[in-house]
Amino acid sequence: MTPSTAVAPPSPDWSRTALGEPAGWPLPLRLTVDILLNSPTAMLLMWGPEQIMVYNDAYAVLTGLSSLRAPGGGVPSIQPAAWSWNGAAIRQAWAGDSTSHRGVSLPVWRNNGVAQLPLDLYYTPVRNETGGVAGVLCTLAPAQAAPPAETARPLRLLVVEDNADARYLVCETLRALGHEVQAAATGEDALPELARQPFDVLFTDVSLPGMSGVELARLARKQSPALQLLFASGYGDALTRHLEFPAQSLQKPYDIEQLQAALDQIAQRLAARPA
Repeated sequence: MTPSTAVAPPSPDWSRTALGEPAGWPLPLRLTVDILLNSPTAMLLMWGPEQIMVYNDAYAVLTGLSSLRAPGGGVPSIQPAAWSWNGAAIRQAWAGDSTSHRGVSLPVWRNNGVAQLPLDLYYTPVRNETGGVAGVLCTLAPAQAAPPAETARPLRLLVVEDNADARYLVCETLRALGHEVQAAATGEDALPELARQPFDVLFTDVSLPGMSGVELARLARKQSPALQLLFASGYGDALTRHLEFPAQSLQKPYDIEQLQAALDQIAQRLAARPA
């Protein structure tokens, strides 16, 4: 009888990622990625000033998002929850301090829905050969759940984004934050949806094929004057600051903290409206 031989899983094709071939990586990156990929614990690495995201299978399983395929290796269009829940905590890690945070409630995907999972988060700076911080490694472990806090009424949003991957990620993020979401790929598809059902917020990319996000917003406001408008743009508010109607803008790439702040402002305006 021939003894069985262990077969190692195929190595990731890093050439298709923002990191490039491992032969060109600095030693700290190679060591950290090797630890990350071989760890049974959920780990997420943000590398370099552009914050290239690398994660392991345990992290993909923990978050529950079917779109995640380890090891990553790209710059996220929206920062993951472990990176955007607390800006001060992340800045502290980038400044070179190892920190831990217990019982942080983050959104995950469970049983075809979003749930809040309490986690212990550990942030470890990864230093380059000269001692500077080149990346931050986050380790995530389940913690005891804290009592859920009362939340405001969820917002009803229509998301308009022509990029399918970005549209999926934005919608899942909004659902994770507790909101009700519909989506459209173009302004032409969005207008019938706006006429068919009421929305609190139109969240649209400024640059769309065909009808622009600004023209869509202009028509939508005529249709529903109380509709709140939120733009996403790679140009910040340069294209939207002189509009004849009120609107907010998020500069791409934005993180969950910025998105949540914008939605909180909208919710406050809606709550202040006369019944």
